[in-house]
Amino acid sequence: MTVPRTSPGNLAADPWSDLLTSGFADWSKLLGTSRDAAAPPDVDPLYRWLNTMWKANPMSALLPLEPGEMAQALQQLWAGWLQDPQRAMATYTELTSRSLEVAANAWLQLIGQPPAAPAVEPEKGDKRFADRAWESNAIFAMLKQTYLLTTATLLKSAAEVQGLDRRQQRRLAFYVRQFADTLSPANFPLTNPAVLREALDTGGQSVLRGLGHLADDLRQGRVSMTDTAAFAPGRNLATTPGQVVARNELVELIQYEPATERTQAVPLLFIPPWINKYYILDLQPQNSLIKYLVEQGFTVFVISWKNPDAALEETTFDDYLDLGPLAAMAAIKAITGSPKVLPIGYCIGGTLLSMALPYLDAVGDDTVDAATFLVSLQDFAEVGDTAVFIDEPRMAYIEGQMMERGYLPSSEMSTMFNLLRANDLIWNYVVNNYLLGKQPPAFDLLYWNADSTRMARAAHSFYLRNTYIENNLVKPNAVRLKGHPIDLGRITQDLYAVGTREDHIVPWGAALQLRRLVGGDVRFVLGNSGHIAGIINPPSKGKGSYWTDGEGHDPATWLSTATQHEGSWWADWVAWLRRHSGKKVAPPPLGNADYPPLAPAPGAYVLEK
Repeated sequence: MTVPRTSPGNLAADPWSDLLTSGFADWSKLLGTSRDAAAPPDVDPLYRWLNTMWKANPMSALLPLEPGEMAQALQQLWAGWLQDPQRAMATYTELTSRSLEVAANAWLQLIGQPPAAPAVEPEKGDKRFADRAWESNAIFAMLKQTYLLTTATLLKSAAEVQGLDRRQQRRLAFYVRQFADTLSPANFPLTNPAVLREALDTGGQSVLRGLGHLADDLRQGRVSMTDTAAFAPGRNLATTPGQVVARNELVELIQYEPATERTQAVPLLFIPPWINKYYILDLQPQNSLIKYLVEQGFTVFVISWKNPDAALEETTFDDYLDLGPLAAMAAIKAITGSPKVLPIGYCIGGTLLSMALPYLDAVGDDTVDAATFLVSLQDFAEVGDTAVFIDEPRMAYIEGQMMERGYLPSSEMSTMFNLLRANDLIWNYVVNNYLLGKQPPAFDLLYWNADSTRMARAAHSFYLRNTYIENNLVKPNAVRLKGHPIDLGRITQDLYAVGTREDHIVPWGAALQLRRLVGGDVRFVLGNSGHIAGIINPPSKGKGSYWTDGEGHDPATWLSTATQHEGSWWADWVAWLRRHSGKKVAPPPLGNADYPPLAPAPGAYVLEK
């Protein structure tokens, strides 16, 4: 049957389209929704009803799902098919044809014949179907293939919906994927072969253990990702020897003991993100970036941010600059006698650093001759799926929460980051903890990930509005700090910048744009893996690879012209740091009369819950 192409305004001219349109209208009336699938949440009854019902479910405390958003995404898909019935029919025909391939493969397996090649394969890195039964058992193989084929069809259809801008398209694809991830057969006990096998092998004990884990997590209000009793900062995390040498209401400054007889003259200052605790840089001795640099002969300082509560509600972004890197640099120069400091900004600590450097130039301060940016954004035009969570409606919600409490709860940020990798950071633990009844592994990085921090109201609102919402940092003089306009073009220092290929928070192509925005020379290095694992990759592991010396600002061009190296980028960075950190000198003392040691590392602020 040939389906003539019709315009959205002439759908009723085609009987098939008319039938679909009528069905959609009836369905919309039944649910109490309008045909406008993009209707804002505050006027969409279906959205409100679904989210209200889900919030009444105790599991909503563990699974940060948004059924209203998923329903709107499916409505948009339906509307897209109505607008282009020819494409809808083509999609249906292809799905039917490939579904027959899946059924044929299952039949061949059932009669003992080798099946043909799978109709669709899981995406790279998808670990949900690692159990052999997903391939060897005909029923589970068909279930897996049907699910993957349906998911691929939905995502392809989402990409083809017309009339959406880039942000709307990303939002649609994100929630279609969330819907598909939620309904994976791996997430349900009767359709996951590993779960069924574990229940049989343990005589049902796995089921009882899983229910116990579920009850424990419901009490604490979050999914357990690791054995929290296995770690603690100061016991087996953040153990590199050092002293807190300065403290104000917002930061503690930690100085680390030297491990070599002579050290580089210019000290290093880590500016970590204030949305997490600093000890991601100092986990265990074998994967501590701070320990590695100390052993390489550097004098290392790190800012440890306070975990803010309502008392810091009025703390401004000016305060974060003043009490953070500016106060730290003043203390470091006084302690070491060095007129220079080499700062290292990690994630949004790097965003703060990119504002601090033009500020220093504006006030005539030449403390910094070189700086490093680790997975850091300055141009927020492309932030990946993070954009789904930060727009004007969400911003109004966030600001409302902060006005009510004086801060943004740490759970809000954790939820966003976990949803960016839901299969790895949510569903993986649902299956392991509740369905298989197993204890989560003892993993230092996941312990750190769960040890999250709150956001001070005034500073966080300023940050989000000037970055994600308005992207003001790339506009010369649009941002003012302490009365001075900020222009990234005034950054003329030599810079070292790192992006990572699988970063879901700072897309590496966006991190690359630092080269375009500043006036200094930028050595950009691309690591593999993600936002954390791509940075915390010590050479001793002997894993990974990195790329250097690409050309231009376009990610595809840069990568195609770059040189690949095996191993960790840390050694390349150390060589760059040595060229910018002066000659070897005797190590400075730990603190001095003006900045006496106050407490052993890791200090007090990092322990605040």
